[in-house]
Amino acid sequence: MYAELHCLSSFSFLRGASMPQELVERAAALGYAALALTDECSMAGVVRAHGEAKRRGLKFIVGSEFALADGMRLVVLAANRNGYGRLCRLITRGRRAAKKGAYLLGQDNFSQGIDDCLVLLLPPAGVAAAQVRWFADRFPGRAWLAVQLLRAGDDGAVLARLTALGAELGLPLLAAGGVHMHVRERRVLHDVMTAIRLNRPVAEAGHALQPNGERHLRPLSVLQRLYPRALLDETLRVAGLCAFSLDELRYEYPDELVPSGHTACSWLQQLTEEGARRRWPDAVPARIRAQIEHELQLIRELHYEAYFLTVQELVAFARERGILCQGRGSAANSVVCYCLGITSVDPAAQSLLFERFISRERNEPPDIDVDFEHERREEVIQHLYAKYGRHRAALAATVITYRHRSAWRDVGMALGSPDHPLSSRLVEELNGFPRHLSQHVGGFVISRGPLEELVPIENAGMADRTVIQWDKDDLESLGLLKVDVLALGMLTALKRAFDFHHAWSGERLTLASIPREDPQVYGMIQKADTIGVFQIESRAQMSMLPRLKPRNYYDLVIQIAIVRPGPIQGDMVHPYLRRRNGEEPEDYPDEAVRAVLARTLGVPIFQEQVMQLAMVAAGFTAGEADELRRSMAAWQRCGSLERFRVPLLEGMRARGHDRAFAERVYKQIQGFGEYGFPESHSASFALLAYASAWFKCHHPAIFTAALLNSQPMGFYRPSQLIQDARRHQVQVRPADVLQSDRDCTLEGTKGDAPALRLGLRLVRGLSRAGVDRLVAARNQCSFDSVHDLAARSRLDRRDLQALAAGGALAVLTGNRRYAAWEIAGIEKPLPLLDRPPAPEGLPLLRPPTEGQNVRMDYGSLGFTLGRHPLAFLRRRLRDLHIASAAEVHAASNGKRVRAAGLVIGRQRPATASGVTFVTLEDETGHLNLIVRPAVAEANPRVFMQSQLLEVQGRVQRAGQVLHILAQRLVDHSQWLGPLSVHSRDFH
Repeated sequence: MYAELHCLSSFSFLRGASMPQELVERAAALGYAALALTDECSMAGVVRAHGEAKRRGLKFIVGSEFALADGMRLVVLAANRNGYGRLCRLITRGRRAAKKGAYLLGQDNFSQGIDDCLVLLLPPAGVAAAQVRWFADRFPGRAWLAVQLLRAGDDGAVLARLTALGAELGLPLLAAGGVHMHVRERRVLHDVMTAIRLNRPVAEAGHALQPNGERHLRPLSVLQRLYPRALLDETLRVAGLCAFSLDELRYEYPDELVPSGHTACSWLQQLTEEGARRRWPDAVPARIRAQIEHELQLIRELHYEAYFLTVQELVAFARERGILCQGRGSAANSVVCYCLGITSVDPAAQSLLFERFISRERNEPPDIDVDFEHERREEVIQHLYAKYGRHRAALAATVITYRHRSAWRDVGMALGSPDHPLSSRLVEELNGFPRHLSQHVGGFVISRGPLEELVPIENAGMADRTVIQWDKDDLESLGLLKVDVLALGMLTALKRAFDFHHAWSGERLTLASIPREDPQVYGMIQKADTIGVFQIESRAQMSMLPRLKPRNYYDLVIQIAIVRPGPIQGDMVHPYLRRRNGEEPEDYPDEAVRAVLARTLGVPIFQEQVMQLAMVAAGFTAGEADELRRSMAAWQRCGSLERFRVPLLEGMRARGHDRAFAERVYKQIQGFGEYGFPESHSASFALLAYASAWFKCHHPAIFTAALLNSQPMGFYRPSQLIQDARRHQVQVRPADVLQSDRDCTLEGTKGDAPALRLGLRLVRGLSRAGVDRLVAARNQCSFDSVHDLAARSRLDRRDLQALAAGGALAVLTGNRRYAAWEIAGIEKPLPLLDRPPAPEGLPLLRPPTEGQNVRMDYGSLGFTLGRHPLAFLRRRLRDLHIASAAEVHAASNGKRVRAAGLVIGRQRPATASGVTFVTLEDETGHLNLIVRPAVAEANPRVFMQSQLLEVQGRVQRAGQVLHILAQRLVDHSQWLGPLSVHSRDFH
């Protein structure tokens, strides 16, 4: 028997050529007694190895390898829980002392306490006993010399040298493989990864490559021939001394959130009761009261009070700072979260069960995602660091993995050419391998004690950020909790909309108090008048809206989730629409399935429904259903979903379901792939979609101003947002140095609705500092000339030229040309005397033509408040029988048309088999094109680079939804002359 105590996985980035799970599976198959994963200064792969080892019944040992600053190399193994904490702390010290991706440790670090750890020394060739005596002295009774016999031609000499060294220092010897791969066949991949790490071709890597393929998990029979029996037996003795398991880790919540005189339980109860009285000031409905008691009881049983209090404190901080936030995901299932202000999704407006959030049977930790305004999230992040300290709070990691494109690039570099005969095989092997650790978008882990004793912490690429070495799946596997602190642009826009509305009307609205279920809002949504509306503004969503016709909040929940690759690939969209329209009956094989699918007319649309189906139709346990959910998220990466096929099909047939039903359900599960959308997320998003639609419907000027002030975000550029506002009768006024602030503002009109004044932020090339100085100077006294503005605002020539090009100086000069003339005469003031300019006559400059102004608008602003560029070309287009967007929208289904417009967007959904959706714009509206691969590939330059594009094709009409199926594309960009228009492509 043998225990491998030195093994690197793919999480020793570009050193190990096998995944942790592969190494464990292979070690178990070979009959090893134990396996230690010892990635270099890292714990990033241990959770995956631990999970696989539990499934295989193999003893798993946690350790790490370290290269010291003096060239020595050690392997440290955790003997118990305390040793594991010390090891994690050592890794943290090394990682925090260096930039991201590196570490720095010396002998002193190992003299400062790694008690309860066992240490293996990997002495380099030629090392003298005096050089390693510190090692023997520092770790008496728990130090070994690791003997690695790798058939390099000097095994006998290596064994003799280390035997003598061990005798001199009083150190025992043990066998070690220095494993970098689970099977010898990964040798070629290992060479390629080495070349990638060194950033040189394999042919130039020389001695950096391993001399042979012996660094794999070797059969016991081979090891017995290579090593003396005593060295093999010593590995078993050391493995026996290592009693730590990751199952021992226990997460402890912060406890400082509970005021004196309260327990976590009583404080959560009090906060919930206070919130309930705010939400239902008259009286809490009996159904809601019962649900509150039910949720609090379950939270008490599972000891999650402190988690809810942690999230509540975070939301309360944001509220005090005026930062809009909204809990989503599973939080939308909870009345307690609604009472605590974590979410504004009214539980009375839906029928989601709390057990999908926290389950006694699944024993899963809760998971609350909170979105914050994207421009102010950093305030929340730094609050977390300040409140809990960097020793107790850090972001979760995200494992960046190879995909085909990056694998082809790196393999091609390593082999000298992407056309090498081995390229295809190596790309497939490398695909899905970890490349490096990055930071999660916002998943925070907060602990009661030092976090570094639970998991190592390292520096992130961003300043003032630290990350742990585990990703969200690792945390979930171990039952450790995180709080997702996420950024959402629409919350920034909605916060500004609320502020505008309060300033204009005096009424203070919130997400929870916006008038609900407004028929006028749903009427607008049904017509796909949703440019700028959260989640339902894409062309795919706009195409679905007139077909699904949302009439209430839950319809919006379905609308948001159904236009996703999962439901589309699983063939769920058309059956749902047919049933909704009464064209097809609902079909349930039994009442249990009906209970799961009735709210979506018998069609599984949400991720939760797939899990429930597995339980009620195939007899899966809650734990097996959760494994299925995780596999749905990863099946396209590693094919792990396939192992559920037989249990699902057999389970359904055993419960009386016919094969056709079973196969259909499995196909639908496959369709979800990594795109299955949770109902709880969609419920939260639907609230924001409705809120943004309400503003667009009733206050379009406020809505547009808020969106413009929150750019960049969404599918549309300011040009499309402004044109859409004007189509909704919003009076849009130009950027003006005497009226505009940095942001867009509202101004009074003769009517009830405000006008929209464009802000100076929209002027390209204008500095933020220059705008701030301009507004401050104008607030003291208005400007009477360009010279006065330049002097008092201290604007440099670049800022002045930007203002002139954007037309913002026209109020002082009359037009852009006079503005440019006056700027040319402004000189930098002298240090001792700043004299006003000598009076001079104005030159006779011809004002710009309308077309020139439009061109300059687009150059400086990206849009125009004048006529659309296509309006100037309409006569030429009519001569060529090219129709306008309005004329095409009046055409019948199947009619052949020619149309043209500015390209404002190209989208290629993952499910569209290479089809690209292109949006054109002219002075009368928009046209949506379906461009199949053959049409795009016929002239890729025209397809990808045209600014003014003509399409020839046939109208496809389904009710109010219209597309042109493109048959030919023609580039007319030359007609625009110097006008430059930018599209938002593949966004």
